[in-house]
Amino acid sequence: MQTSPLRRISNRLLVGAACVSALLNGCMVGPDFVPPPPPHTARFTSAELPDTLAPGFDETAQHFDLRAQIPAEWWELFRSSRLTEIVQAGIAGNQTLVSALATLAQAQDMLAVARAAFYPQVTGSATAQRQQTSGSRSQVQHTSTFNVLSLGPTVTYSPDVFGGTRRHVEEEAALADTQRYQLAAAYLTLTGNIVAQAINIAGARLQIQANEEIVADDTRNLDLVRAKYDAGKAAQGDVLTAETQLANDRALLPPLQQQLSVARHALAILIGKFPAEWSAPEFDLAEFQLPGDLPVSLPSELVHQRPDIMAAEAQLHAASAAIGVATAQLYPSINLSASAGQQALTPEALFDASSTFWTLASGLAAPIFEGGALMAQKQAAVDAYQGSLAIYQQTVLQAFDQVADVLEALGHDAALVADERHASDLAHATLDLQQLSYSEGKSSLLQLLDSARLDQQARLGYARAQAQRFQDTTQLFVAMGGQWWNSPLDPAVASKG
Repeated sequence: MQTSPLRRISNRLLVGAACVSALLNGCMVGPDFVPPPPPHTARFTSAELPDTLAPGFDETAQHFDLRAQIPAEWWELFRSSRLTEIVQAGIAGNQTLVSALATLAQAQDMLAVARAAFYPQVTGSATAQRQQTSGSRSQVQHTSTFNVLSLGPTVTYSPDVFGGTRRHVEEEAALADTQRYQLAAAYLTLTGNIVAQAINIAGARLQIQANEEIVADDTRNLDLVRAKYDAGKAAQGDVLTAETQLANDRALLPPLQQQLSVARHALAILIGKFPAEWSAPEFDLAEFQLPGDLPVSLPSELVHQRPDIMAAEAQLHAASAAIGVATAQLYPSINLSASAGQQALTPEALFDASSTFWTLASGLAAPIFEGGALMAQKQAAVDAYQGSLAIYQQTVLQAFDQVADVLEALGHDAALVADERHASDLAHATLDLQQLSYSEGKSSLLQLLDSARLDQQARLGYARAQAQRFQDTTQLFVAMGGQWWNSPLDPAVASKG
């Protein structure tokens, strides 16, 4: 089968454009991006990390491990099936994560738009014109009317002589990477917040339970005072004092219940549910197992694991490529175009070989005088790069600060749990003795109420210290990056770099 004249010419135009492109796409102006080196510091805190955080009193001991890797689904280390179910529900239903996915898809679409400039643009056109001409011959005026039909493609191409297009594609690719890492940061933040709110629920319920036990002790104290008052061994003022203590301790309950409600509502929103239509599980701190092994990355590795740092680096890369885009505007640009087709006066003759036509054209445009606009545009890109570099460095500093804080906090948590546990045991034993002593008339009401207050403070303090230890363990997993690159995100996203 023979190839039509129109197709032969179109193929030649495309081949010619490709050859010209290979010859003219040469150097790239602007800087080549070099990632910033990792920090030289060898540790996160000024003091050496202890090998073991062992509070004693049968509390869980924790160990820092510089060689271990955080599992992708790190929340499963708490050994709570209900917690795992809630985290998975949040990943599936959280609207912030949906928005981040859509933003990433948009950035990838813009990258595809930028890459299209590498290829010749081919458009097809068909026209039909009605024309009239007039002339004179032998002093006789003649007028003729006819149709002109044309059909064919036009190829346009701008060779990337100085790399402006390639720098633009590099910039869009870096911006897409930025969105990829921001999606990972949203995922990591979401999972961390879900676990944190579950622990808040468990911690609030534990404090409520402790407060209810305190109220029960106050009620027993009041019964003791009333019994002595009825026996004529106590004044009415002692009864009022005991009633006041009971009322004050009961007043501590509503704020704790409000704290529990806030955590429940926050958890509902995180998984994409309305608080009125979904109830959070009644988490208990006892159902969570405190992870004993705490993976800690080296400082040089943290900058390649934290998505916020990697997003700042990708943004810095985009700013570097933007300098090349602005620099390319200072150089000439070349435009090539070619068209071919068939042109005839009648439809029957439109595809005859004699009706074939073609044109080739080229153009050169170079800036001569722009009032300093192009140089200012390049300098603005350089200034933007310096600003992005400062943001990157600040992001690294803040990340190291967060890790240092949580590492120190875990050590303090272990000491606090030990102290609060010891204080709670002593205070509770003291209260039992004071209740017995008061009932036998061997101690005063003031001694009994002082013991009750100490017991109250110790119980609530121990409950808060337990919950805080779980919270800071969660924060460590998040601060270390949580292996988001092995997460169940979109396969195109869940890749490191």
